[in-house]
Amino acid sequence: MSKMKKKKRHLGRKIFFGFEILILILLVGVLFIYTQINKRMDKLDFTQAADDQEVQINETVAGSEVLSGYTNIALFGVDKRTEDEGLYGNSDTAIIASINNDTKEVRLVSLYRDTYMRVDEDEYGNGIYNKCNSAYLRGGPVQTINMINTNMDLDIQNYVSVNFSAMATVVDCLGGLDIPMSYEEIVHMNNHCVETSEQTGMDYTPIEEPDPVPEDQSKIIGTYHLNGVQVTAYCRIRQTASGDQGRTERQRLVLDMLADKAKSASFSTLSDIVDQVFPLIQTNFSKSELIKLGRSILDYNMGENTGFPVDYVMGADRTKPVTGLDCIIPTTLETNVKYLHQFLFSDEDYQPSETVTVRSDFVVIRTGFGESYVADERKYLLDDNSSGEDTDSSDSGGAETSEDNYSYDLDDDSSYDIEDEAY
Repeated sequence: MSKMKKKKRHLGRKIFFGFEILILILLVGVLFIYTQINKRMDKLDFTQAADDQEVQINETVAGSEVLSGYTNIALFGVDKRTEDEGLYGNSDTAIIASINNDTKEVRLVSLYRDTYMRVDEDEYGNGIYNKCNSAYLRGGPVQTINMINTNMDLDIQNYVSVNFSAMATVVDCLGGLDIPMSYEEIVHMNNHCVETSEQTGMDYTPIEEPDPVPEDQSKIIGTYHLNGVQVTAYCRIRQTASGDQGRTERQRLVLDMLADKAKSASFSTLSDIVDQVFPLIQTNFSKSELIKLGRSILDYNMGENTGFPVDYVMGADRTKPVTGLDCIIPTTLETNVKYLHQFLFSDEDYQPSETVTVRSDFVVIRTGFGESYVADERKYLLDDNSSGEDTDSSDSGGAETSEDNYSYDLDDDSSYDIEDEAY
């Protein structure tokens, strides 16, 4: 197995709801150009961990000529119901923002939080596989960045995050958003608003549910003007048939709408956002790095977005017997990573690292879901070295991979941590 190159970074500890943070980076740039830079920047929380933490990058990715043309940033949010010091939560949102340094196009990739992949390793170096959102629970932002980098052949070094209050405040400062919604989205949004309002201390007025109930509850029935609490609640919906995939689509829709509004907002509006929201933002970017991002801010444009993985198997009846989890199994991790690099970096001939192929083969062997589950339109990604149902590869370092090694907490769906599944 290939080795990983490690770089030391200082990473902040707390992470909250960060999928919309890219637009806040845009606002940083605008205000750097037109306002008192240092005074404004001091409002940001640059809190860093007491000790150095290591960011892992697969050896063949480090120094990549292709990736050097892009700035890749991790945008996080966690599902954390307590503010007790030292406690981590599962990441509620993980988005990769990739900026083309030449064209200034920004592309977004949402990592589905239930994706089954290697999230950590035990003391012997054996892989621990789980839902990807458990990585933050295990080790905070650095662990989550490592999971993304090593499973997807990326070179992310920096993250940004905000909490629920910041998200709602940005929306309110920009005058709210007009969002098309279905009946079921209205119902679930109203339900999420209760907790979101309690967490943020901000008010909202529930949307009246249409009467009679439409026959097709998933069909868009109108456009509604939502305030900050409602937009934040809307972004948390995952109870519809589209599940987490639908949730991430809503998040990217809101991000695009916020970007459009922010770019046309008045100076006084942007100034209000800085005063109210910057104290709620945490990042491991330095001031100089943020300034560098902001220099070309008016040239940035939002490009396409997608989710990861694009091909997968889901459904508890299919995934629990082979993983012990109601999760999303990439089919395959290797072909999904190829597609990711085509989408983000236009790298048509990308060949994943040995680290990725070994992990991909292991998941195929563990689950039985391999090449035959790759969508027809992406069969071109398959080659003789791709993961297949009969591949003989291991990510266990000789450890047992039988179900006797698993310790599942199936009764607690709010916690995806698995303590003893070393392989």
